Amino acid sequence: MTLDQLSSDVITCRRCPRLVEWREDVATNKRAAYAAEDYWGRPVPGFGDPRARVVIVGLAPGAHGANRTGRMFTGDRSAEWLFGALHRAGFASQATSISRQDGLRLTDVWVTAAVRCAPPGNKPLPVERDECASWLTAELELLSHMRVLVALGQFAYTALWRALSQAGWDLPRPRPRFGHGLRIDLGRAVLLASYHPSQQNTFTGKLTEDMLDRLFVSAREAARRP
Repeated sequence: MTLDQLSSDVITCRRCPRLVEWREDVATNKRAAYAAEDYWGRPVPGFGDPRARVVIVGLAPGAHGANRTGRMFTGDRSAEWLFGALHRAGFASQATSISRQDGLRLTDVWVTAAVRCAPPGNKPLPVERDECASWLTAELELLSHMRVLVALGQFAYTALWRALSQAGWDLPRPRPRFGHGLRIDLGRAVLLASYHPSQQNTFTGKLTEDMLDRLFVSAREAARRP
């Protein structure tokens, strides 16, 4: 299987009835600001550089962001924070992620998520996380140049840990407690954890631009290690 084939399979997934109903309802009953747009309304595949050494794992598509645009972290405030930081760190060709046609190019980075459909209240159920796990596991196996994993938020951290375990990685036990700035050397890759760039975190100052910038400087340095 290739990454393109995996993406095609992801887009047609209908495993989780609650998520299917929600994502399609949002795509029909649009936010007023986007009433003239055609929403994607399907599962959202990962995207980026197929030879990426840095793999970023988020929570799930935003209802009016990735679920609207069809690309992870695209078209909402979280995208502004993430790609602003990636651009400053030299991973992205521009600081904005607005649509699939905006010309954005990523170098040495792949962006994906633990769950591929927009969930109600941005809260997937554990069973939905587990149904989606096989997509993440397959994706990580195909990203053969991966040296750094970045988990954005505790949900992504937990889902990523489970995916690595299912893939047969030798992981420390017990699992280290999630926290911003957590760094774990897994031998095959370094895992870095960060608060998610959600409005809840950025508006309150729990996550700042400086914190996100330092995270991706660390990711860049870890990716270059011998």
